[in-house]
Amino acid sequence: MAKIKRNPAALKIADLIFENFDLKNANDANEALKEVFGPLFEKMLNAEMDAHLGYDKNSQEPKETENRRNGFGEKTIQGSFGETKISVPRDRDGTFEPVVVPKHKKDVSEIEGKVLSMYARGMSQRDISATIQEIYGFELSQDKISTITDTILNDVQDWLNRPLKPLYSFVFIDCIYVKMKNEQGLVDNHAVYVILGVDAEGFKEVLGLYISPTESKSTWMKIFDSIKARGVEDILFLSMDGVSGLEEGVHSIFPQTVVQRCIVHLIRNSTKYIPSKHLKAFCADCKSMYGALNLELAEAAFEALKPVFCSNRGKK
Repeated sequence: MAKIKRNPAALKIADLIFENFDLKNANDANEALKEVFGPLFEKMLNAEMDAHLGYDKNSQEPKETENRRNGFGEKTIQGSFGETKISVPRDRDGTFEPVVVPKHKKDVSEIEGKVLSMYARGMSQRDISATIQEIYGFELSQDKISTITDTILNDVQDWLNRPLKPLYSFVFIDCIYVKMKNEQGLVDNHAVYVILGVDAEGFKEVLGLYISPTESKSTWMKIFDSIKARGVEDILFLSMDGVSGLEEGVHSIFPQTVVQRCIVHLIRNSTKYIPSKHLKAFCADCKSMYGALNLELAEAAFEALKPVFCSNRGKK
């Protein structure tokens, strides 16, 4: 089965929801989405009003226009999460025409995916402009795009730097590849390392996302030092896929952590030499090794598997 690639921005939203809501069923998930997307649309509408008036709400600078904010109006929007009420800012002249949630428009379900896309592509104003162009059919000014995206990205930074729990029983580190623009402006695949923690109660939490860190001890030391600075006192077990420098880096900050290679990655590496017709049987035989009760039994299972593997190689 092909591995499903998850949008990093969607992972951030999902982690926030699971951290702050007690979800037991689909209805609970929908209610949580209302509370997440409602304030998000309100933030974007307020950013649009700032761009429309030409000044921030709390700005002390002289205003170039006589137009001012004039309170809020209530509006019900409809998304895949159901209906939720939001507050829409108004201006005295009545010239404010919101783009994120246009006047007389209630259904915003198609915008949800675009909002998440802005998280993932928000580093480039040109990409944001292209997204808005795709949704609405016209282009926004750079200043307006910058005002809106900066409001959202500040929330992302708050999430990335949020306090963590003092103890994580297990931490998994894996890599996903996403397309981003490099310093030369070219779109390329970048490795994003996802650090996933499981706390003492068994709840999963994304501790951090790190774009293309160099595989060195000093780099991973900085990463785990930042995790420690956010409140983590100890990590009991850490599973990794053999990234160079990672084990030394984590032991420099958390010396008692037990580091082990990920079994899935080990099996995946070992199957590269197995013919596809023998792959299923080989993976089943591998269970006797990684499921062994001790090292002696694992070695015995490996010795028993070697003749079978060698005989099959001769039949290719």
